[in-house]
Formats: sequence, structure tokens, C-alpha cells
Amino acid sequence: MKDKEFIIKLLTDEQVVAKIRQKSEQLTRIIPEIKHMIHFEHQHPHHHLDVWEHTLLALENSNNNLKTRISLLLHDIGKPFCYQQDGEIRHYNCHAEKSATMAKTILERLQFDSAFINEIYEIIRRHDIPLTKSDLTKLPTLSREIFEVQKCDALAHNPKYNQKRLDYITRIEAML
Repeated sequence: MKDKEFIIKLLTDEQVVAKIRQKSEQLTRIIPEIKHMIHFEHQHPHHHLDVWEHTLLALENSNNNLKTRISLLLHDIGKPFCYQQDGEIRHYNCHAEKSATMAKTILERLQFDSAFINEIYEIIRRHDIPLTKSDLTKLPTLSREIFEVQKCDALAHNPKYNQKRLDYITRIEAML
């Protein structure tokens, strides 16, 4: 099976996280950049899991939609490469752009179609930028896709410090 077909089949499995755990060796052979996420601690109070486990929890929260799941798989892939250490806390101010750029390279390598790659790039690049009413009006389809990733991502954050994100999710759902 070709690498692209493997990724599509893996990410559209109804038991996506169990399947990823089962096929992790093959997945990290195809996308070796993922290895850097595994056991990479966030060291930030808004996260209670390492980058990889956070990603898997976000995927667990997702609907079976290829764009959403590819975006979630790669949305934080840049974190191990662009953090700023501030004492015991890490900040990831540029991680969305780094992750989007890395995702674009990965998806090009896997020979996904350029329009699809560009959409994934935008979803990942904007996954931490709050949507506005204007976004929802001017870019309704893209905004909904971004929102799905934001929602799954928010549900994978530390529940102790997550109320602001959950309030945002409720507000955007009301607008949709």
C-alpha cells in the first residue's frame, strides 16, 4: 500500500487512535517528524499531556473527516522545533506557522493534491487564531474546518485551565 493511501486509511478508521497506536511504527516511518512529538513534554500549565498524547486526544475527539484528522495529526508537529523556554514554562508563540509549514512539506512528500495541501496549511496556521463573525461570513467553509480543529484541540487541553477555550467554543457554535 502506498504511503498516502496508508495515511488516508489510518486517519479515516473509526477507531483512529487505537489504529494509530497499533500502526505507530509504520506511521513514524512515513512521517518521521512525528517521533519528535512523542514524549515531548509541553511544560505548560494549559497542557496536561505530552505533545503526542495531546494530539491523540484531539484526534479521539474528532469526527471521521480526513481534513480535520490530518490537520489534527499535524497541528502541533512544529512545537518541538520552535519553543521558548521561560524558566520551567515553555511557550510556543510561532508553533502554528511552523506546524503549517512542516505539514505542507509532509503532504507534498506524500503527493497530496495542492489544493488539499493549501487548505490543510491554512487550517493549521489558523488553529490558534480566534474566528470572528467576519471570518464566518467571508470564509464559511474554511472557518467551519478551522473551528472543528479548534474544538478538538480545546477538548484536549488541561481541564483545569480550559474554561476560556470552552467558552470560545460555545460562542462560535452559537454563531454557526
